[in-house]
Amino acid sequence: NLAYLAYRTVCDEIGVPAAVKITNEETGVPVSRGLGSSATLLAAGALAANTLHENALPAEKIFEICNRLEGHPDNVAPALYGGLCLSLLDGETPITVKYPVSEKLFFTAVIPDFEVSTHDARGALPAEVPFADAVFNLSRAALLSHAFASGDGRLITLVTKDALHEQYRKKLFRNVCDVEKAAYNEGALTFIISGAGSTCLCISEKPIANGLNARLSALPNDWCAIELSVDHEGAKAI
Repeated sequence: NLAYLAYRTVCDEIGVPAAVKITNEETGVPVSRGLGSSATLLAAGALAANTLHENALPAEKIFEICNRLEGHPDNVAPALYGGLCLSLLDGETPITVKYPVSEKLFFTAVIPDFEVSTHDARGALPAEVPFADAVFNLSRAALLSHAFASGDGRLITLVTKDALHEQYRKKLFRNVCDVEKAAYNEGALTFIISGAGSTCLCISEKPIANGLNARLSALPNDWCAIELSVDHEGAKAI
């Protein structure tokens, strides 16, 4: 249980017994869909332990603990801090910077009825990639934070193009090309794989979930479009 694991780890760090009974654990985040469900559980458990013990640990320590348990900061940083978080590891130390996200952008998760395991998604990647493909992605990553902060639709389309993983992983996604076509026909600026999948993400300049669901209803594998809002605050005790 990842929530309890994080709870216990924080308690051990504080030096108090990890005495807790978890009676309801509903994240609302589908499992094994590339949406960071494990990070949400880790953030919840760690924050609960720290809150119940008078915030004995600073936010940076909670982030470090969650990153250690998750193995990388990609998902735990936005789960804890909200917004757009760009992160890296300096040795074993996680570093993250939070950026604003323009209110002009709309986000739609497109979730199918099948899973794609992280193991299979990693296995689909080649051991080496062309130098030009690496440059292609790096040049776009440099403009990513500005694109999301400004809400520039043209830039969003450009910076979310990929040459490192999607072309290899899409073979694991059943009828994804038809779903992608439906998304663009509905007005998506971009259609990208969320994490390892199987969820895909659309970014647009208007709400498209309702229209996209109408198009998806004619396709197999029960793809479902869900409009998402950006959480600018991150995890908090309630």
